[in-house]
Amino acid sequence: MKVIAFNGSPRPKGNTWHALNMVAAELEQAGISTEIVQVGNKLVHGCLACGKCYKMKNEQCVQTNDEVNQWIQQAKEADGLLLGSPTHYAALGGALKCFLDRLFYVAGANGGLLRHKVGAGVAAVRRSGGIPVVMQLNIYFMYAEMLIPGSNYWNVIHGTQPGEVEQDAEGVQIMRMLGKNMAWLMQLKEHGKDAVAEPAPEGKVAMNFIR
Repeated sequence: MKVIAFNGSPRPKGNTWHALNMVAAELEQAGISTEIVQVGNKLVHGCLACGKCYKMKNEQCVQTNDEVNQWIQQAKEADGLLLGSPTHYAALGGALKCFLDRLFYVAGANGGLLRHKVGAGVAAVRRSGGIPVVMQLNIYFMYAEMLIPGSNYWNVIHGTQPGEVEQDAEGVQIMRMLGKNMAWLMQLKEHGKDAVAEPAPEGKVAMNFIR
């Protein structure tokens, strides 16, 4: 099994990267390979709301001038998805937000590419505002019918300068427990796939309240 992790921080080796590595260490120990992909310092265009991914249904965004289509395929091929974001004004990093909007829209347009994969999100923050970031990440997972593991607290770790999160003893434990629980959930899913049938997907019912 494999987890693909997307680092939404513009600092490739900042505190978000350290947090992702803490989770990844537990996954690796459970025999699950991990790969961290750098997103936060890349030029990533926002969704155009053109709807062409629903027309083409080729697992691609119509925009081809960034790395998003490559990342979509990496997410599709993985068994689990790990998202890490810095906290920018109590919200996701901008590049990560642009990527996730397009990833999850294309995934939904192509029959649910991420459906029933395991997904977890972590936030790095100097002082406060990290919990809204984790909630925003979880909203993507819930929309895609993904499976979400928990930890023993919300998935937030604190630090300012790169590496300072290593001094947040509680945050380190949260990341470690998240990694353990994510690995456990992935193993349960893998071992149970032949014993318990997945619920069948349903076509999306879209309701417009303006008549």
